[in-house]
Amino acid sequence: MRRRRWPLLTVLAFGYAFLYVPILLLIIYSFNESRLVTVWTGFSTKWYVELFRNQQLLDAAWLSVRIAAVNATLAVVLGTLAANALVRHRHFRGRTGFELLLTAPLVMPDVIIGLSLLLLFVAMQHTIGWPDGRGFTTITIAHVTFSMAYVAVVVRARLSQMDRSLEEAAMDLGARPLRVYLTITLPLIAPALLSGWLLAFTLSLDDLVIASFVAGPGSTTLPMVIYSSVRMGVSPQINALATIIVAVVTLAVVIAGISMRRGPEAR
Repeated sequence: MRRRRWPLLTVLAFGYAFLYVPILLLIIYSFNESRLVTVWTGFSTKWYVELFRNQQLLDAAWLSVRIAAVNATLAVVLGTLAANALVRHRHFRGRTGFELLLTAPLVMPDVIIGLSLLLLFVAMQHTIGWPDGRGFTTITIAHVTFSMAYVAVVVRARLSQMDRSLEEAAMDLGARPLRVYLTITLPLIAPALLSGWLLAFTLSLDDLVIASFVAGPGSTTLPMVIYSSVRMGVSPQINALATIIVAVVTLAVVIAGISMRRGPEAR
């Protein structure tokens, strides 16, 4: 049995190394004193200081975080409503079309989504005068368009597995449907909501293609700034920024994991 496990363990180790060794090297070289990102000359944190002095990167990061937070919140609300409609109401007119429209962003190329939304925003601006230019609002709407589909998948899976006997018992005791949903259903699906929020936040923060179509002057997101700077050569400041992002994402994943583990224990 041990001999049979060696090839599997070797492939597994190679796969993890292929994924995580570049990230580890990026983190290490963010503390490099040299401006060259591939030549180690000594330990230094000066690039973190330079990063926090780079107003363009800070403004782009703050804009991306605000867009991602608003997008994640709206995507959770809309995605949860869509998941409830599909799980709790299995037969209604237009269900097939609704499900098709909901899942289409999952498989549609980002270029198509970005171009179609750009044409939509331009047509709306000429017709009704809104939105007034492209920026925070248009990027947020574009991100919600595809993020809610991912949230709906996560929440739908949780609702499908949930035991509805608790809801039925509460309604038998006289609780109204809204109170049942707020006090029983929401706590049970809270891990899925948190996972969906984090997923939507990450998708928005990471998006480059769609944002490039629907963004306007003065609304450059962090991926757009990083992409434009990398084309001119990788800066150690990008390594420092990536290290901070990895740390924040790791913390968020740990919190989500703890929350999802407490969910079954609470039940």
